[in-house]
Amino acid sequence: MSSPVLTPLEFPKSGTKVLVITAHPDDIDFGAAGTIATLVKNGIDVTYCITTDGHQGGEDASITRDEMRKIRRSEQSAAGKVLGVEKIHYLGKDDGSIVPTLELREDFVRMIRKVQPDILITQSPERNWQRMPASHPDHMAVGEVAVQAVYPDARNQFAYPHLLNEGLEPWSVPTIWLLGHPSPSHYSEITENVELKFAALDAHISQTAQMDDLRERVTGWMSMGAKAAKLPEGKLAELFFVVNA
Repeated sequence: MSSPVLTPLEFPKSGTKVLVITAHPDDIDFGAAGTIATLVKNGIDVTYCITTDGHQGGEDASITRDEMRKIRRSEQSAAGKVLGVEKIHYLGKDDGSIVPTLELREDFVRMIRKVQPDILITQSPERNWQRMPASHPDHMAVGEVAVQAVYPDARNQFAYPHLLNEGLEPWSVPTIWLLGHPSPSHYSEITENVELKFAALDAHISQTAQMDDLRERVTGWMSMGAKAAKLPEGKLAELFFVVNA
């Protein structure tokens, strides 16, 4: 059976808004930093919402977990600046503890109504058996709850009605781009932004300093993405599953 044909991402016009909801600091940089760089260059207003504090990350046992929480936030802020993203919201949930709950859905609905994005980028709620690290339980839970927040709650005035008292009116997100999906539908060719992507990843020094093969590993993923998109040799791509919500 032949593989599905991947379609180029349709980037929004300048001035539109993108909200990124991920589980951990560094998730967006591993999965989509090149695409984020393109969005920012095109004049798109990008906002991050990082769900957990990332305290379980890294391999240095000499760093206390309380200190790691501070490090991860600082690193993500620095990585955002590399790509031109200044608006970053940290929910500070415990790393490794995310499950789909109504409370988390309310957090995401609140964020969606505040930002009023034209596109939501989040993680796949479906397990990718070909790339298990993409399917960390926190990733899948965040993706599931973010999709639930898009439909039905963010657009429904009767869901979390107290949000209306905060001045947060219903908002319909028309499009979702999912990261790490087992069957991607679209690609973003990011060859010209690859150094920005690696600069963003390098900002996460507590997570990447011990990875001697970081460039080779990530380049390999992007090369496979480009091959799946049938791009010429030497091109690099990030892959997404696009949902019209």
